[in-house]
Amino acid sequence: MASLNKVMVIGNLGTDPEMRFTPNGNQVTSFRIASTRTYTTSEGEKQQETEWFTVTTWGKLAETCNQFLAKGRRAYVEGRLRTRNWEGQDGQKRFNTEIVANTVIFLDRPGAAPLPEDAEGGAEDIQPEELPF
Repeated sequence: MASLNKVMVIGNLGTDPEMRFTPNGNQVTSFRIASTRTYTTSEGEKQQETEWFTVTTWGKLAETCNQFLAKGRRAYVEGRLRTRNWEGQDGQKRFNTEIVANTVIFLDRPGAAPLPEDAEGGAEDIQPEELPF
């Protein structure tokens, strides 16, 4: 049986992207994105709940995100979840869950197109009006 690890998030960047390079010279850019859900409680009060996600992009997508995204900008992010575990200097077990993005659509610009992870990686041409939500 096949398995699936896919996540889609629309939200606003909470930090400016930070680009760095691996020892092999690969580009990697990380940023935080917030997605807010509004709902009504059983008492009729409107409430908001915000979830924060760390997003990591690689290669050409990392370069493009670093160049065009900024804190406060709205974006659609699609990718997979990755959890890393390690032991801290204090001996405590730590973990981090992040979205490894393969598509980022800049929603603040009209006519934005999805950006593939790499130039040959051809992501589908998804327009914002085609999103399933």
